Amino acid sequence: MSRAHHDPSARRPHGPEDTWVEGPDGRYWGRHGAAGLLLAHPDAGVLLQLRVEWSHFGGTWGLPGGARKAHETPEQAAIREADEEASVPPDAVEVLATRVFDVGYWSYTTVLAKASRLFEPAMGDAESSELRWVPFSEVAALPLHPGVAAEWPELRASLTALDEELAAAIGE
Repeated sequence: MSRAHHDPSARRPHGPEDTWVEGPDGRYWGRHGAAGLLLAHPDAGVLLQLRVEWSHFGGTWGLPGGARKAHETPEQAAIREADEEASVPPDAVEVLATRVFDVGYWSYTTVLAKASRLFEPAMGDAESSELRWVPFSEVAALPLHPGVAAEWPELRASLTALDEELAAAIGE
């Protein structure tokens, strides 16, 4: 099922939250922090996004996600961004847990979730070169965004611990 309701060739206009935050530990995107959706399905694996070359860490595989708006929870931001970027149906997302990377002046929340049904992702804006479901066993072999690469072993273990059906599919 394809349901992109955004222009897949367009870059979204920037809002006040779409800016770099700089501090002693580096430069990060999103005035109010950022969030990404690690969406898993027992038969398909995890939904990943190949980031376009012009983006930060372009050419790497990562999670659909982006800057949080001031009024959003990390879960709301991750689901909104995944809908905008990959046409993830919000009603198909079952949030399981969150993991937070916090440097004090900025944070990134990974929202771990299970897809209640399988759907075909569709590019909703120009931030992706490709979207695909990647089998759990193949994720680590991809050129991953450095943050995803560093966290993948723990994220995989968390998915296994959080859901019996995912645990059986992951095989740990």
